[in-house]
Formats: sequence, structure tokens, C-alpha cells
Amino acid sequence: MCGIVGMVGGEDVSARLLHALSNLEYRGYDSCGAALFDGAELKVRKNVGTVEEVIRKEALAELHGAVGIAHTRWATTGAVTQANAHPHLGGPGRFAVVHNGILSNYRSVKQRLVAEGYQFVSETDTEVFAHALDAHFRDCGEVEEALARTTREFEGAYAIVVLSRDHPDRLLAVRDRTPLVIGVGPGRNYIASDPNAFIADTQKMVPIEDGEIAVVTRSGYALKRLRDGDPIARTPITLAWSGEVARKGGYPHFMLKEIHEQPQAVRAALAADPATLRALAERLARAERAYLIGVGTTYYVAMLGQYLARRDAELFAPALSSDEFEHVALVDERTQVLAISQSGETYDTMRALRFAAERGARTAAILNVMGSTLYRTVDLPLLQASGPEVCVVSTKAALAQMVLLSRLAIELGRVRGTLSEADARGREAELGLLPEVIDRILNEQSGLVRELARRHMRIRNWMVLGRGLYYPLALESALKVKEVSYLHAEGMPGGFLKHGTLSLVGDDMFTLVLMPPPADKDLYEQSLTSAEEVKARRGTVIGFTYRADAEVFDHTVVLPSVPSGIAHLPPLILSQLFAYFLAVQLRHDPDKPRFLAKSVTVA
Repeated sequence: MCGIVGMVGGEDVSARLLHALSNLEYRGYDSCGAALFDGAELKVRKNVGTVEEVIRKEALAELHGAVGIAHTRWATTGAVTQANAHPHLGGPGRFAVVHNGILSNYRSVKQRLVAEGYQFVSETDTEVFAHALDAHFRDCGEVEEALARTTREFEGAYAIVVLSRDHPDRLLAVRDRTPLVIGVGPGRNYIASDPNAFIADTQKMVPIEDGEIAVVTRSGYALKRLRDGDPIARTPITLAWSGEVARKGGYPHFMLKEIHEQPQAVRAALAADPATLRALAERLARAERAYLIGVGTTYYVAMLGQYLARRDAELFAPALSSDEFEHVALVDERTQVLAISQSGETYDTMRALRFAAERGARTAAILNVMGSTLYRTVDLPLLQASGPEVCVVSTKAALAQMVLLSRLAIELGRVRGTLSEADARGREAELGLLPEVIDRILNEQSGLVRELARRHMRIRNWMVLGRGLYYPLALESALKVKEVSYLHAEGMPGGFLKHGTLSLVGDDMFTLVLMPPPADKDLYEQSLTSAEEVKARRGTVIGFTYRADAEVFDHTVVLPSVPSGIAHLPPLILSQLFAYFLAVQLRHDPDKPRFLAKSVTVA
């Protein structure tokens, strides 16, 4: 949650700083601001609104300086107001501070500072940190020591970057369980929440770990242990991303661009390291207990993995939501946990992994960001190489993870002997057809889905039904509709319908069914029965289907023929497009849905 970027250069950095801030807007967009040192004092401007709106309202481009920090906010402590927007000043304009995360004991620290004469203009925990930093600086007279003392005073999870009036040639940063990285550029260096801030300028990144203090100047960077000041040597990682991938490239929204990037994301997943997949399959096969974890979209991805492991390897590896993992899982040294995460920074998933590791479990992850906290934490990381995903909701990254779990299930089948080599190769050949199938759907069905969304944009309630492998995809399809169109949508297994939810069928509750191909006879007939149950109650039923079945469905979008082993994935492409076009028809910004942020790094 929230986006931080700081920059130190040899000349005016304001234009690059604001561009970098725009690149982080998917992390939070209820308010933003910037602080630069103009040679005499710290200048701060901020307000409520998107980055573009605040740049215009506050004339942020008029700020100038060779060092600066900026922040786009997803509100946690304090309402969405101009006063609560970041940066916050500490003392008499001595420090400017930006912060992601939550400082849980800020109220008690604030009481002490008020007693010492500090006055507060915001409701935020960040301003408390800024004033506490000033108080410690008055005691010790040294910025790094003051930052170390201040950090030790607070509890919580945080990433904090500080610009000091007394040392305007550098930025200082600390983190604990909230992402923060250094970007090493040509003649300038960055500190940011994630590499999207600077990827257009440099692909060299240095992660900052928990309990470290970073000092970044124009010429370089230094890392030290916070507790004792001992230096830490860490060389940059070169990211396999390009700045071009993080631009819209002519598409009206990143969401549509990233939907159209899915053929390439699938190809990258199909090319992911087979040795790592084999090692992960062997671990899962040997474990006494195995769990797949994720939260939100990645939980539904994990659920699909559970079905695939059962289908191809006859292995029960239950999917659990990361936020509930510690309340239900039995974990010891004979346990293997596989986490699914796009950002590699998700708070709930990191907490679940810490819980598992403390009990001796082995850990692995499928993720999209090299050098992220999750990448560095688990025993065995598997990179999906989907490239940066800027839209808040996940499309291409989630599909790539589903493909990787499909490959993992095939490898598990090999290891456990449930798939012959011929069957395994057949499954892999089916997966290899996906990029072409997705291209065809995007080229041939997009117009049909857009018209479907236009005709049904006023329907406020949706049920999305799926059975077997299609059930997790029904959940994910409903989530996409909720996220970007703000319409109510419930995903559920088709068999669940008659056990309560059927009572909701009516003029204001439409049903979308994800249909298997007729060749998958039992599942097809079961799914058709669910559609007929709604139809019999005079409900409106839409089918994303491989056969028209006009007597059952009021509207259909017919998918191209594919092998039944991968037939569950193409309907997801239609669901993504349907959610996108609903949002556009309703005049919502699908890239920045209200109240949501890309990387959830707070509890």
C-alpha cells in the first residue's frame, strides 16, 4: 500500500521524480505530494487526488531541487485530507518524511511529543515519526543516529524515507516488513517502494532488508545494520524488465494492455526453469503435508493448483487463504508450503510464511518480482517473468501463475507416477496451445464481450458459476467484476446453487456460467443442469461456453475449440474482458479501482 520514491541527482530531479511517482500510482491514489530541497529550505506541496490532479492543483512541477521525495497514499492512519497527505515535516522544517505501513504505538509517542511542545497538523502516525526524529536529532546532533533512535522507539511494519535540510545531498531510509529498494541509475540514484518507479531509467536494483538503514547519494549507496551501524555489502540485481513494458503502448488502460499481453506472459511461464519446477515437485511429493497459499486473486490461483494436483498427481495439497493460514494449518518440519504472490511483498502471505518457517516447514514461492522480500525469504523461489503489472487488478500475472501450477502438477504426476511420460508430454503440448488460443479470443471475441457488457451494465448483481476446475475461475471472474465495475458478483460452485443461493434469482440477479466443452461429458452436463435450474426460475443466464446451447442460455460467447485439459483457462480471458468493459461502460477507471491498491503490505 502507498508508493514511495526518492531521488538524488546532480541536477534538477523534479520532472523525473514526478514521472516516477506516476509510475507508482497503482499502489495508492487518494492523495499525493512531494518535497524537494531548493538550496535553502525544504519545499513541500501535497493534496487530495490522483497524481495528475495534484500535479495540476499544487503546481508540483514548479518545485525544483537536486534531491527530493514523493509519495502517493492509500489511507491507513488518518482520513483522506490534504493535511494527512505525505510528505510530513518534522520540527521547524528540518526533516521531510514519507512512510508506508503502520506505526502501531504512535499515540503514546505523540503524547510525549505534545508534552514537549510539538504541534501536530495531521492525524497520521507519519507526522509523529517526523517530530520524534527532530526530537532525537536535537539530542544527538547526527541524522543517522537520530533515525536509528527514532526507529527503535516505534513498533509496527514500515518503510520510511527521510530528506534532511541539514544533509541535503542524501536520502536516508529504514524498513521493517514493508518493501523498499534502491535503484542505481546513471548519475542519479533512487529509493522506492518497488522497481516500477525507476525501471524506465535503470534496471539495477538493490533490496533493503529489515533492520537496515540505507544512505543514498548521487554517487552511490551504503547499507548498515540499524542496531550497531556495521556496514553491509550488497551488489545490485539486474532486473529482466524493460521500461517499455510499464507504458500503456497505445492502449486506453493498463488493464486492457495487460490482458493483451497474456499470450507472452503464458509463453514466459512455459519457458520457466524446468529444474526448479522439478525440485519443487519432488519437495511436494515427499512432504507429509503440503499447502498452497495466497490471498485475493492468488488464493483463487492456489485453489486451481489444488484441483490440478488432484487431477494430475492424485495429491491432496489444500489451498488456504494466507490471512487464515495460521488459524487452520498444521505445520511442522514435515510440511511444505508453496506461496503464490505477484508482488512478493504481500503482508498476509509473508506473515503466513514466517509462521510456517518458525515451525520448521520448508517454503517455496511462485512470484513475479526478483529481489522482493518473498523471493529472498523462501527456500525455493520460482520466477514467472511476466514483466511489470501496473493495473491494480491482476490479469496476466495471475494467468501465468495458473500456467506454472499446471506445469507443476504435470511434474508432480511424473514424480508420483500418476502420469506416464506420454501423458505428461501430452499435457505439456496442450499448454503450448494456449498463447495462440488467447490471441484468437482477443481478436475474435472482444467485440462480442464489449457488446455484452454494454447491454448488461445496469445489472447490479451477478452469480458466476463453475464446477470442478472451473470453480476457482468462477471465483476469480466474480472478483474481477467486483474490483473494477463495483457491481456485486458472487462466484460459487454450480452444485452450491440449489443449497440457498437459488433464492436470489430474479430480475436484478443475472447468472454467468463458465461451461466446460461437451467432450468433458459429466462436468458439462452438471454445469448445464445448474444453468437450467436458474432458467427454470425465469432467471437470465449467460454462458461462456464451447457450444451455443441456445435453448438454455439467453446470451453466449462461444470459445474456440481446445483440448479439455486446458479448457478451463480460456473462459477466464472472457471474464477479464467482461469486467474491463463493464468498468469502462460505467465510467470507472479499471486501472485504479476505488479503495484498492496493488501491493497490500499492511495488516
